[in-house]
Amino acid sequence: MESTVTTEPSENSATPPRPGYRQLLRTRGAWTFLLPGFAARQPFAMLTISIVLLVQHTTGSYGAAGAAAAVTGVSMALFAPYSGRLADRHGQRAVLIPGVLVHTVSGLVFTALALAHAPLWALFVAAVPTGASVPQIGPMVRARWGVRLQDSPLMSTAAAFESVTDELTFVFGPLLATALCTTVTPAAGLVTEAALTLVGGLLFAARKSTQPQVTAAGHARVRQSSALGVPGVRVLVAVFLGIGSVFGGMQVSLAAFTESIGEPGLNGVLYGTFAAGNMLSGVVCGAIAWKAAPHRRLVVGYAALALTASALWTSHSVLVLAGLGLLVGMCIAPALITGYTLVESLVPAGARTEAFTWLTGAVALGQAAAVTVAGQLEDRLWGGAGFLVPMAGTVLALVTLLALRSRLVTRPRNRTVARGVGHRVPVTVD
Repeated sequence: MESTVTTEPSENSATPPRPGYRQLLRTRGAWTFLLPGFAARQPFAMLTISIVLLVQHTTGSYGAAGAAAAVTGVSMALFAPYSGRLADRHGQRAVLIPGVLVHTVSGLVFTALALAHAPLWALFVAAVPTGASVPQIGPMVRARWGVRLQDSPLMSTAAAFESVTDELTFVFGPLLATALCTTVTPAAGLVTEAALTLVGGLLFAARKSTQPQVTAAGHARVRQSSALGVPGVRVLVAVFLGIGSVFGGMQVSLAAFTESIGEPGLNGVLYGTFAAGNMLSGVVCGAIAWKAAPHRRLVVGYAALALTASALWTSHSVLVLAGLGLLVGMCIAPALITGYTLVESLVPAGARTEAFTWLTGAVALGQAAAVTVAGQLEDRLWGGAGFLVPMAGTVLALVTLLALRSRLVTRPRNRTVARGVGHRVPVTVD
């Protein structure tokens, strides 16, 4: 981050003291992948909640709904890193086009089976390809920023911007899915998700000129080193699992809470409030010239997340729940932004798409486990018991982070980039 530079006060009069969103959005070619990328991301925020609402409607059980959504999430978490590795090796377009086609078809098949009241095992079978083929648009956009910005101090701003974009989708996605499922038909959410995936994914894949170039050296690098081999990435995976537990626990528990008070339409509003807090704090986080090291910021931010998430289960009114949800959301964005920023300094360029997909997959896996457990708690215990899941997930992740935080410290071997971006980390296999 440029805030760490103290020795070059007048280095370049054309460079602003703190790079911001305006400079970032002036990056050549950025809009050509940002707009279709935003459209292609929207379905990701709709998928889980659409499955939960559809299956709960057809089965009457939040446990079954959570389990079906969990299979989708686990499938995505397991296959996402391989998708990222293939994108690093063969190019994003080669992975995206077949992926969006498979996802669209499998999502429609899942919808048809649910409406036909197929047995739960059949829904699980259909959920596997639905999750495995989820397009990894976010990691691919982040990889494109890396190509465009290289050693620029704007990389930290780009990480914040991407987190804000992700959360903006989580404001609109659940609202749209809930509105469609509750006012049109329970299947409308998944059908719309499939259609948006097809159109948005193909438009994004068409922007071939901005994708990272694949070279023979890149092939060798991807084959010989995996992003998961970096110790810091494994720590971040644990951290992002905890974040996923918040998303999954909130989705099921908010749906159950609003159903219990006879206001199911408030589900999207409450979840949108949670996501709005995430988005707003992401905007602020990207605008601050941070002086603290990223790994220290992550510890402090994650402690705040665990504290606020631990209070969710105590809320018994819409207003209190909305306020706590807003605070929890405000604590998530700094953790996400810092985690993605650390990837830029910890992982070689040839494995970054894979690294980003490990983190995205960790969120999906944490979300999958959370919707399963929260659904069972809501069915078998008291209303609101599902909110215990975000508390447990974040506390366990915080303990892991505190124990292994030293692995997130970058130790440059030769020359470091003055602004702390770390795009030129030495790679022994080169």
